Amino acid sequence: MIFMSVAEIAAATGGAPLGVDNSQLDTLGVTFATTDSREVVPGTLFVAKPGEVTDGHKFVPVAFESGASLALVEREVRAESGELYPSVLVDDVVLAMGKLATAVIAKIRAVRAERGEEPLRVFGITGSAGKTTTKDALAAMLRGSGETVAPVGSYNSEVGVPLTVFRADENTRFLVIEMGADRVGNIRYLADMTGPDFGAVLKVGTAHAGEFGGVDNIERTKGELVEGVSSAIVLNADDERVLRMSSRASVPVQYFSASEPEEADRERTLAALNLRANEQGCPEFTLRVPASLNPAGVQEEYEISARLIGEHHVYNLLAAASLALLAGVSAASIAESMNSVGAVSKWRMARTDREDGVSVINDAYNANPESMVAALQTLAQLGRGVPARRTWAVLGAMLELGDASVEEHDRIGRFVVRMNISKLIAVGDIAKPIYNAAHLEGSWGNEATWVETTEEAAQILRAELAPGDIVLFKSSNGARLGPLGDEIAFAPEAYGRAEDQAPTWLSAGDFVELTDMTKIFEQHNEEGAR
Repeated sequence: MIFMSVAEIAAATGGAPLGVDNSQLDTLGVTFATTDSREVVPGTLFVAKPGEVTDGHKFVPVAFESGASLALVEREVRAESGELYPSVLVDDVVLAMGKLATAVIAKIRAVRAERGEEPLRVFGITGSAGKTTTKDALAAMLRGSGETVAPVGSYNSEVGVPLTVFRADENTRFLVIEMGADRVGNIRYLADMTGPDFGAVLKVGTAHAGEFGGVDNIERTKGELVEGVSSAIVLNADDERVLRMSSRASVPVQYFSASEPEEADRERTLAALNLRANEQGCPEFTLRVPASLNPAGVQEEYEISARLIGEHHVYNLLAAASLALLAGVSAASIAESMNSVGAVSKWRMARTDREDGVSVINDAYNANPESMVAALQTLAQLGRGVPARRTWAVLGAMLELGDASVEEHDRIGRFVVRMNISKLIAVGDIAKPIYNAAHLEGSWGNEATWVETTEEAAQILRAELAPGDIVLFKSSNGARLGPLGDEIAFAPEAYGRAEDQAPTWLSAGDFVELTDMTKIFEQHNEEGAR
């Protein structure tokens, strides 16, 4: 975080300094900010965010014991001695975080301009699916051209976006912002907060349809980014609802597409031609960069064999590439990145090939009808290889679908059968219509199973998985299938692997209780050892 003094924080948030004398207003400051007291280091701004489970104000003393310099609070907090902890008092901590994020970006821009350096470029990414993969791919494409800050995991909310911004400082050249939403106005708020130069809209789906009040409102909200960028917007030409957002743009519009564009749009469309999936289920295609989008000023084509699993990732790669081109990254560098970048954030089509021949695909961080269909299509493609492999779909709830929940889960159950998935396990009450529909569609006997808990699903998998099987875990994060996927992929107990047969990214002494497998998985991702 760029240094922010007490006076600057108070001015940005409209807050009142507490426990600080006038001589400290400009000299006392912070270079890091967090809502988690366990992350506090010397010089930290501890954000005492009230939560549903606990209240951050309770952890202010712990934060200062760990070296915090200042707290952002909604009420006074005193030490046992009765003295106020150095704080900035605001009416609403979350809103104050947004205001402070705006001030941080403005200060970074000003400092870089004063030093005569290349300006900070801010990128906004939104869509009903694919945001996290796109921001990971974009960050990989940008890092060779300058210091890049991108969200950790899926920090895309009114809290997560400021936390991403707070990681930037005066040396940051590129700032990537993932923008999520569950109601009209969310994207506008995040765009106003961060002031993106460039933006990309991936797709309009049915995620959060219940909270939004329908797909039309989702389209309206995702389109708020089109109105919120200052330099250029990139749109998915293959999604009709995204395509028509061009009418809302006051900046130049560029497109990306997985098909041959119309002649009139060819010069402003980044295209993936001859799209297919290889034996590993990864997209392969010819990337065509028209001269008008290429920093080199000439049309170029590159053969791409990506490492992301699923043809649907072509849109995430194209969106990231479009934004990178706007930043001046060479087409050759972008193509090289496309051919090397794999899954970074956890539980997003993360593939693990066990030593016993079982393959696990963990895509259980997020789910909506569109992403569920895409994942199942990929599973079916992998199963149709040579030799053919038995396929398992372990499916949990798609949350926040509102009144359409039963209908959409029912549709997925029928789709499982029509894709000839070998075995289905539906987990949890919300997902039970998946099982019911599959049974009605013709999955009888033990082809389709419903269980109430992940423990029951684990028992079935341990007993029945066989060498050569491919098992997909797919659900919304709240259904908790992600840890089950980790357990089946990495725990030696799941398939009888001895400690001296540990995977290369773990030593024999690293095995822990299954409750800690998520931590191991995160370590695995960070080391890029998939």
